[in-house]
Amino acid sequence: MHIVMVGSGYVGLVSGTCFADFGHQVTCVDNDAGKIDLLNAGRMPIYEPGLEALVAENVRHGRLRFSTDLASAVAAADAVFIAVGTPSRRGDGFADLSYVHAAAREIAHALKGFTVVVTKSTVPVGTGDEVERIIRNARPDAEVAVVSNPEFLREGAAIEDFKRPDRIVIGADSERGAAIMAEIYRPLYLNQAPILYTDRRTAELTKYAANAFLATKITFINEIADLCEQVGANVQQVARGIGLDNRIGSKFLHAGPGYGGSCFPKDTLALVKTAQDAGTPVRLVETVVSVNDQRKRAMARKVIVACGGSVREKTIAILGLTFKPNTDDMRDAPSLSIITGLQDGGAKIRAYDPEGMEASRALLSNVTYAGDAYECATGADAVVIVTEWNAFRALDFIRLRAVMTAPVMVDLRNVYKAEDLKRRGFRYTGVGQAHSLSPTPDDEHATV
Repeated sequence: MHIVMVGSGYVGLVSGTCFADFGHQVTCVDNDAGKIDLLNAGRMPIYEPGLEALVAENVRHGRLRFSTDLASAVAAADAVFIAVGTPSRRGDGFADLSYVHAAAREIAHALKGFTVVVTKSTVPVGTGDEVERIIRNARPDAEVAVVSNPEFLREGAAIEDFKRPDRIVIGADSERGAAIMAEIYRPLYLNQAPILYTDRRTAELTKYAANAFLATKITFINEIADLCEQVGANVQQVARGIGLDNRIGSKFLHAGPGYGGSCFPKDTLALVKTAQDAGTPVRLVETVVSVNDQRKRAMARKVIVACGGSVREKTIAILGLTFKPNTDDMRDAPSLSIITGLQDGGAKIRAYDPEGMEASRALLSNVTYAGDAYECATGADAVVIVTEWNAFRALDFIRLRAVMTAPVMVDLRNVYKAEDLKRRGFRYTGVGQAHSLSPTPDDEHATV
């Protein structure tokens, strides 16, 4: 099959590369000539584990190419996927569909022969109807089927998610369109990936409902964590206790500084707006959005309390900037609110992240960036783990304590056990634990 991906960002690049690896002929198109030049030079515009090697392999075998020429690519395509951005619109939080609509218009003028146009971008209910209207208005003679095929990729594990998905959702209102999609995904039959065929609107809503539910799980366990801190319980044990129930499950029950990234913040807002416009407000999701925003700001206050109630003129070392490990994505990352809150309190910020520092420079000011965790901690009055990168899971605490001004650890991801840090002479604050643990006088000189 000849496939075109319109948009060579995170979703388009990963999806297009994986389709090519299945044996399809794929052209990833983007109107950003700089991005296409970068890809043609073998360099990735995003960080995703394994992606660079997979791109190189499929380019070498002639199955994957990159271009700014949408018209030529679409003319030869069996299926054209729209994988452009749908950021939150300023003012009301609704998804900005201007890029989707523009892509639909450009695709319409280039269509030749029967073609399936697929919305891969996360879009509100009814977007497929509008895409079809745009195409048919521009090209009444076009043979086209408009299909919804939402993506369910986790940043940092996107290739594995694409090749071994929990499910594939295809919203098609025509048998001919569904047949083309079945052929595109035929290589996954060997993995027995469940394929759910629905109408277009159901597929569109399924994506939003999934992300809203996962965001709700995160927010729920974060609120339970706050309760644990007040009543003397441990949120990690509570999470394990409820997660062993198969009806609940253990995933997304890790207390922390709140969700961020490219999906949950904008998708929950878009779902709230869609529901309000439909006259059926989703009060639970509205609360999730509000609580999550408040939580990010509250994490700065947690650090200030751990530092004795003030961070003025103190140096705070931030380990981890991206919203999760194994990505360079800084969109709505909790670190942004935390660092801003600490700077408002008068703190000086040092930071280190394995992949996110370049992106963070455009979003944060007055931050000193370090080359590793120990350089970051040098002269610091506190170390704060914000993102649970593997590089932070086995720190040398003797070395860390030796370079710090004060042995204070604020672990917003509960990477470490409080008792272990106390034994090594640190004052430790985690999330969802009864209280911070301080070293005893003997512990102050501990070396192991």
